[in-house]
Amino acid sequence: MNELRELYQEVILDHNKRPRNFGVLPGFSGRAEGYNPLCGDRVSVAVLMDGDVVEDVRFEGAGCAISQASASLMTESVKGRTICQTNELFQQFHQMVTGDGPVVWAEEKLEPLSALAGVREFPIRIKCATLPWHTLLAALENDSQDVSTE
Repeated sequence: MNELRELYQEVILDHNKRPRNFGVLPGFSGRAEGYNPLCGDRVSVAVLMDGDVVEDVRFEGAGCAISQASASLMTESVKGRTICQTNELFQQFHQMVTGDGPVVWAEEKLEPLSALAGVREFPIRIKCATLPWHTLLAALENDSQDVSTE
């Protein structure tokens, strides 16, 4: 169990130090801003859609390691998925970080998301992990209202 925890910590630290899909997305289809007033996390998520499919997604912002790693892992997970599949993935992720049952990912590609399962033990950190996801959902709707975890 300790080895698994250490692996998950390494995944989170790696995605925090070297976030994937970080930066500006030119020609985006939708964009949203998210803010966690409790800890100061800020994230902006932009999506480029090809019909109903997420062709590209990027994020910008600053925050704690959990928030940044979650955004990075999220962007890797949703590329190439439909809006419906992305919503289903969000539901699974949300269950994982808020529930007490393990999530069995349908694809090996999604397994790195499990690195964030430990936040359920720290309720205050759940908002850090879910902020990028809520912001992504708003970007998919091209909702210009800021997303807040409060």
